[in-house]
Amino acid sequence: QLHVVESGGGLVQPGGSLRLSCLVSGGTFSTATLGWFRQAPGKEREFVAAISWSGKQTDYADSVKGRFTISRDNAKNTVYLQMNSLKPEDTAVYYCNNYYTSYGVHDYDYWGQGTHVTVSS
Repeated sequence: QLHVVESGGGLVQPGGSLRLSCLVSGGTFSTATLGWFRQAPGKEREFVAAISWSGKQTDYADSVKGRFTISRDNAKNTVYLQMNSLKPEDTAVYYCNNYYTSYGVHDYDYWGQGTHVTVSS
């Protein structure tokens, strides 16, 4: 059974940076494609970024391309999201999870507690 603990969120000014971490236990971390998702207030959860088990393949939502970078450390069972040039519209609760290309966000039956990111001056 997958279990995730997200961390690293906080309050940051527009243009600033944050690095989120997600410690994963259970499941098969080293062979899993993992993703970051976010849910802004009053909006549906959405895909942000994904990374293959090897780290060689990544995918990003158009809204974060060129600003966010996903990475992973299989030795530490941890996936990261480096967020640069943050905008107020990046304000959301950020979650990590397995990533399945055939899944919509409503198809996942487990989510961690998430980490809050607030971008505001």
